[in-house]
Amino acid sequence: MTDLTPSAATTTVHHAEAPRSVRVAVLTVSDTRTPETDESGGYLLAELRVAGHEVVGYRVVTDDQPSIRATLTELMGVAEVVISSGGTGITGRDVTVPVVESLITKPLPGFGELFRMLSYREVGGAAMLSRAVGGLAGHTLLFALPGSLNAVRTAWEGLLRNELGHLAFEVARQGQPRGEQLRE
Repeated sequence: MTDLTPSAATTTVHHAEAPRSVRVAVLTVSDTRTPETDESGGYLLAELRVAGHEVVGYRVVTDDQPSIRATLTELMGVAEVVISSGGTGITGRDVTVPVVESLITKPLPGFGELFRMLSYREVGGAAMLSRAVGGLAGHTLLFALPGSLNAVRTAWEGLLRNELGHLAFEVARQGQPRGEQLRE
């Protein structure tokens, strides 16, 4: 018999009440990838479908702030969760993170922290180069991942795969304030 602490018991109940299928969109940010060569995006699409989620959108856009913002905004209109890959490093062309952060109304700092912890186990100190970020943007969860297939696999297997339903449940459980109320 497993003795659950109150917080573990609550999390277990929330997982049990969470939806099994979530509406998810995937965005790849790259100057070189196309839908045909996008291994990271292809991996996410396949894994989301295997897990029983509804894929409601997929786009590949260049490392360009207006394109990223417009596409994220479009995908947020149809998805409960948007997962992007690419543009999270520190080069001059890596502009995904500032766009995502500008849309986030409730940051989830633990996502980036845990991602870098998992990455550190795999790539050592190079994990500090990742600016992976996640949070709630209105009613949509946004997660920005590095573009490499290994990084996307790490985030999916280590963090997102078993939590997407729970995350969607938490967003909807008590509702969210309207955008203007968040600024007051």
